[in-house]
Amino acid sequence: MTNGVMNVKKDRLRYTKNKLSSTLAILGIVFDALYFISIYSSDVGNYFYNYIIGASVVYNLLFLLCVFLSSEGVKSYKLGYAIALIVVGAMQVGRIFYIPLKAHSSMVSVGVEMVPAMDGKQFAYVIVCLVLSAVACIVSGVIGIYKTRVLEGYNKQLAGAEA
Repeated sequence: MTNGVMNVKKDRLRYTKNKLSSTLAILGIVFDALYFISIYSSDVGNYFYNYIIGASVVYNLLFLLCVFLSSEGVKSYKLGYAIALIVVGAMQVGRIFYIPLKAHSSMVSVGVEMVPAMDGKQFAYVIVCLVLSAVACIVSGVIGIYKTRVLEGYNKQLAGAEA
């Protein structure tokens, strides 16, 4: 691409919102919602009735709040919100190793038989939901950082040209 075309693309950043990062962050919320609907609707014995699920509910509320706020922040090219999305995305990966993995490897009694607290099908589903949520948040953050840095560099270039 020629330098003029690149400058036009950079100049457009000044007048448009970062919709891609914002949309990906909202997609991360959607996948998290699918995850917690699956977990909270599980009714296998009394495995899911403890303080860990209470902490998970609080975490999900904070996740939803943080990611929604960050989706609005990255839309306006704010670097801190893009970084927050990457951190939250990494935390989503970490969540795989707590409730889903423990529930899949734990057995509970239902009537007279012992069954896994989370069967293989649900386990795969919640892992996919968490991974997709994490990927959406991390990609949103990376794109947000890239576009914010490009815009900041272009603004400095314009300020230097005016001086």
